[in-house]
Amino acid sequence: MNQENIRNFCIIAHIDHGKSTLADRLLEITHTVEMRNMKAQLLDQMDLERERGITIKLQPVRMDYTLNATNYILNLIDTPGHVDFTYEVSRSLACCEGAILVVDSTQGIEAQTLANVNLALEHNLTIIPVVNKIDLPNSDRKKTAEEIKAAFGFTDEEILYASGKTGEGVEDILKAVVQRLPEPKGGSTKPLRALIFDSIYDIHKGVVAYVRVFDGQLLPREKIFAIQSKTEAESLDIGYFKPQMEKHFELKTGEVGYIVTGLRDVSKARVGDTITLFEGRQAVLPLEGYKQIKPMVSY
Repeated sequence: MNQENIRNFCIIAHIDHGKSTLADRLLEITHTVEMRNMKAQLLDQMDLERERGITIKLQPVRMDYTLNATNYILNLIDTPGHVDFTYEVSRSLACCEGAILVVDSTQGIEAQTLANVNLALEHNLTIIPVVNKIDLPNSDRKKTAEEIKAAFGFTDEEILYASGKTGEGVEDILKAVVQRLPEPKGGSTKPLRALIFDSIYDIHKGVVAYVRVFDGQLLPREKIFAIQSKTEAESLDIGYFKPQMEKHFELKTGEVGYIVTGLRDVSKARVGDTITLFEGRQAVLPLEGYKQIKPMVSY
């Protein structure tokens, strides 16, 4: 896939404005998940998330989409909406070029809507405003659109209308992602630079780093180096999120994926660190992502 056909984006919203439901419809329309495997809040994989109906942990997913006979890769990094999880949101934004701003047409703009938009603007993201839940009887799409225009300066032509529940208008959102969001920057022939935006620990695989590749490419079984922690490792396996981990033979510039490192200490693959190839590491500067990601706040 050519770099110009990749789009990396997230969905930002106040809690309970329909972000997870909209993400479900995006997965359905792009056929990322078979209908027989679909369930509500598919990207919310923690039991607590599903029980409470809120997103706590970011979750990436790669979708294939075709528009005007051209194939595109859409990387969605799902974000929480609750104010307590701003740290998670900032990690997603550091890996994206754009964001879908979802506003509930029955509630209008709320505090976390403003906070998340400000975070997105700090990261220079292109924003697509969406008035959601237009299927509800008490929906006031006109009032909500006026609030969006007054608060953020969007025009009538820029605002989209959708229902994450029924799927109305969701195809227009996908088209807007392709047409309005910029392609990822970076050089495919440059030395590897991949930003770690999240990681998990697997008892069998060790640390699995979630990365956005900003420059270069990575193949399986290559010797890698984390610049900030000065740690050597190996790319035992690499791949994409579909939304479950799916092995692939390379990660290229602009793509979002995972690296199985085999490391047994998660501190050796910290969020915000830059992964490069061990050979030639002295010539590689760390990405600025670790500065953009807001520090963890203790409550």
